[in-house]
Amino acid sequence: MSMNIVPRKTAAAVAALLLAFTAAGCSSLGVKEEAQPAPQTGGTQTATSTGAKPIKLRVMWWGSQARHDATLKILDLYTKKNPNITFETQYQGFDGYLDKLTTQAAAKNAPDIIQMDAAWLADWNGRGQLADLSSGINTNDIDPSLLDTGKYKGKLTAVPLGNNAWGMIYDKAALEKLGVAPPKDGYTWDDYFKLVEEIKPKLGKGQYVIKDGTTDTTQYAAFQLSRGKGWPVTVDGKFNYDKESWLEWTKKFAQLRKDGVVPPPDVQLADKDLDPTADMLINGKLLFKGLHAAQVSAYDALKPGAIGVAAMPQGVQGGGWLKATFYFSVSQDSQYKEEAKKFIDWFINDPEAGEIGGTTRGVPITSKIVAQLQPKFNLGDKLTVEMINKTALKPQVFNPGAPGWTDFAKDEQDIRERLMFEKITPEQAFDELAKAGKKYEK
Repeated sequence: MSMNIVPRKTAAAVAALLLAFTAAGCSSLGVKEEAQPAPQTGGTQTATSTGAKPIKLRVMWWGSQARHDATLKILDLYTKKNPNITFETQYQGFDGYLDKLTTQAAAKNAPDIIQMDAAWLADWNGRGQLADLSSGINTNDIDPSLLDTGKYKGKLTAVPLGNNAWGMIYDKAALEKLGVAPPKDGYTWDDYFKLVEEIKPKLGKGQYVIKDGTTDTTQYAAFQLSRGKGWPVTVDGKFNYDKESWLEWTKKFAQLRKDGVVPPPDVQLADKDLDPTADMLINGKLLFKGLHAAQVSAYDALKPGAIGVAAMPQGVQGGGWLKATFYFSVSQDSQYKEEAKKFIDWFINDPEAGEIGGTTRGVPITSKIVAQLQPKFNLGDKLTVEMINKTALKPQVFNPGAPGWTDFAKDEQDIRERLMFEKITPEQAFDELAKAGKKYEK
């Protein structure tokens, strides 16, 4: 089973495009990502019939309140332009989204239009659950390399919705108050850990510099990649945790945990990105977080003017990567595939839809819409573009995940949490990870 990854030429193409906008004075439009509001289901956007056959499209997505609000306005606009089309909406935070979607798909009751993550595409395509979108959608204004990430065996089954990158955000205002300089471009992991250890004595009780990376699979991947050791699970489905890197990483965080630089395990597990009551960075209890660029504007909206961005720390290679934010796919079981494709075509290409959506799904996927929005970009969106630009200077090749490995994340999380609570040693954790990985290798 083949996997699609963003080739290195995309990094140069995206960087050149976004740097050009930045040089022209780009700022951005507000983005929120991965907030955890209460799930919303069963809502219906209604319209007056014009005599055409009434069709109700079911649409499902995850995200923050800003994304929810923008998407509902976009759906309402589409119904006004196409009165026979109404929408039944399902939206929530990221937690639990895939489980709910998988249950629906197993019952042949998946929504018509589904927001998909790159990591899920291999399995969903392998099971034949995604419709062919190769015709009926104008993708001429999308970078071909990024568009290819949504293809399976030559057929387009997922339309990318935005440009994105994995990088770092920090509380710039708090660092300034502490008299601490932020990370410089090209900073290393040694620089990073030295900085966080220097900051801790300056903080008050209940304040921490960074999260405990023991349980952070994405941060660890960035660390291992930067050492030139490849992805912890390869694109062709091989277990590739580098033992030396793993032991160095986990033992470092064991020491940081002991020194109070990172939160205690129970405190860390209560942290929820972009939840105004539970996000530790928003509440002044944390200074740095690994983050996708598509989430940056949401943090700026909740902590106006306080956010700074950086690429991930680097080693012999860079630590971050460029990617599509996520995708729209159409369920193979949908009765309304053509109508769903018409909507996706309009969603990515229509200027009014682009105006409403802004960067709520990352930097828009079509250069035409980016050029349209660029003069109106605000500070949060400028930070979004800045993180992508910084990451594009030394990017890794994105790995969307290996087919058949979806459930490994659950095994991995359990092992990592037991290690964070010090129920097992780093060496035992590595052995357990390797054993779990063998279940998924083909």
